[in-house]
Amino acid sequence: MTAGQVPGQVPGQVPGQVPGLAGARLWAVARFPYLASGIFGTQVVAAPGSDTVAVDESWRLHADPAVASGWSPAEFGSVLVHHVCHLLRAHADRARALGIRPEDAAGWTRAADAEINDDLIPAGLELPGEPVLPGHLGADPGGLAEQYFRAAAEGGPGWDIDCGSGADGCPRPGDGPPGDPGGPGQDAVAGLPNWQADLLRRLVASECTRYGREAGTVPAGLMRWARETLTPAVNWRALLAAELRRAIADRAGAADYSYRRPSRRAAAAGDVVLPALRRPVPEVAVVCDTSGSMTDDLLAAALAEVEGLLRSLGMSRQVRVLACDAAAAPAQRVSAARQVELVGGGGTDMGAGIAAAYALRPRPAITVVLTDGYTPWPDRAPKGMRVIVALLGDASRDAPAWARAVRVPAGVPAS
Repeated sequence: MTAGQVPGQVPGQVPGQVPGLAGARLWAVARFPYLASGIFGTQVVAAPGSDTVAVDESWRLHADPAVASGWSPAEFGSVLVHHVCHLLRAHADRARALGIRPEDAAGWTRAADAEINDDLIPAGLELPGEPVLPGHLGADPGGLAEQYFRAAAEGGPGWDIDCGSGADGCPRPGDGPPGDPGGPGQDAVAGLPNWQADLLRRLVASECTRYGREAGTVPAGLMRWARETLTPAVNWRALLAAELRRAIADRAGAADYSYRRPSRRAAAAGDVVLPALRRPVPEVAVVCDTSGSMTDDLLAAALAEVEGLLRSLGMSRQVRVLACDAAAAPAQRVSAARQVELVGGGGTDMGAGIAAAYALRPRPAITVVLTDGYTPWPDRAPKGMRVIVALLGDASRDAPAWARAVRVPAGVPAS
């Protein structure tokens, strides 16, 4: 060690710098251009003597110069890409959601590493050593860290690597909160606050989708992440329940006068018969698209959901179901989804089903239409009847503007 050299510093290195960083970034951006914003958005902090390269939740990469100097640009660039993917996929937040404790952190990091490496090693990632893959954990490829964590076996190659709090959510002494430059002896790097980190994730996700328009350009797992980031999943059950509650409350709250039951104040009116106020229980109809484009599994699952929601609202005895392809079948009054006969299989016209529901007596106040949207629709809403459209499947078309629409993803089991 020469006079004035910092312990752990590489000879000839400027204090506070990480050797090979510029070459590593150039290699990473050339090989993974859709991750460029994340690669350059990560703030690199020299951490002499740490004997590792790790990332914290504020997008700071803490790198020991002695470790980084032993890597080629491809290896250092791959490590940089790997750690950026920990941050993009919010592995720290997911670890907290799973209840990962410090003693579980190593196992979770192995699972998170396997999720990243499974995607990016076939795309050209050149990590030093032998990286963790799903097979090392006794799991099939193509899964998520949560699945790998549950399936993980003990021991395996490359499993002693600490990727930092950005991977497992367990704070390290040198991390510091966003806006804090970090531990002693490190660069004055403040890190990114949460809102900036979220914006950076969305920017990278949009770049992935842009590059992904050419087939095979972006790994499938990364494309799945990008789509989920840009179009967050909506709890369609909660949305459908809210629409049903709102529609039923509007109709049930519409009190009106009726002579079927005399008013309790009639005794004070002499010979005059006074009507009583009544609160009607709304009728509900369900129109099921049974055309050839519908799958029985998705239709049965959605129908079971509607039945369960109506049962929770005390409406199960009021449900009438109409199967409809190009024409509507006779209405069936059911108390359970398994009693419904889904006849049809021809063309599609949900307008015919809505018209048949409107013609029922008593007329339903609310009609729920279960369809994939590949159908003509009436030009306007039926007068005096509220329509809620549940669009089934990931490729479903839009509902008309006058109806309330809820999208139901494919592959969702009935609860």
